[in-house]
Amino acid sequence: MGSDDRRKPRLLCLHGFRTSGEILKTQIHKWPQSVLDNLDLVFVDAPFPCQGKSDVEGIFDPPYYEWFQFNKEFTEYTNFDECLEYIEDCMIKHGPIDGLLGFSQGAILSAALPGLQEKGVALTKVPKVKFIVIVGGAKFRSPLVVDKAYSSPISCPSIHFLGETDFLKKYGMELTESCVEPVVIHHPKGHTIPRLDDKSLKTMMDFIERIKKDV
Repeated sequence: MGSDDRRKPRLLCLHGFRTSGEILKTQIHKWPQSVLDNLDLVFVDAPFPCQGKSDVEGIFDPPYYEWFQFNKEFTEYTNFDECLEYIEDCMIKHGPIDGLLGFSQGAILSAALPGLQEKGVALTKVPKVKFIVIVGGAKFRSPLVVDKAYSSPISCPSIHFLGETDFLKKYGMELTESCVEPVVIHHPKGHTIPRLDDKSLKTMMDFIERIKKDV
């Protein structure tokens, strides 16, 4: 099989808290066509309808969804196991899924899943997650999840977008410390999916070339 016959890396894309797959699709399509043409992106809605006001109300149309619920300290989660089962079902339905792309709540999930999968507590019916794309991510804080998700370094290839004014930047940097040789793209914006300048586009394309070899 020649390199041109290879299928594109397929990513399951997990949107932010109280948004939707359609909203994430709109946000990601700010990226250049050269990136989008090299990836097979699958956008899904989270399993639970939004249980409060969405931060994107008035910017993006409803409906809005959330992956799971949490307390103020982000240390206790509700519907978390159901969320993990739902993601696995999506990976089966839309498979083969090679990697995960996540923004915000979806990024926190995407970064934790390889470790949870390795420990046999999530995604046991699907192939190993080969790489992750993390935009505005962080680590979980619940000891129950932390002990399993990050007890070993996250060894699959990972690329992380860190915004200079993102309220999660500090936590996103902590996440990169749990990854083996993470690729990091810094951008001047806040908690958002940034456009790619020439430098970040080259970094992204290099990462895509790297992950294509694993597909």
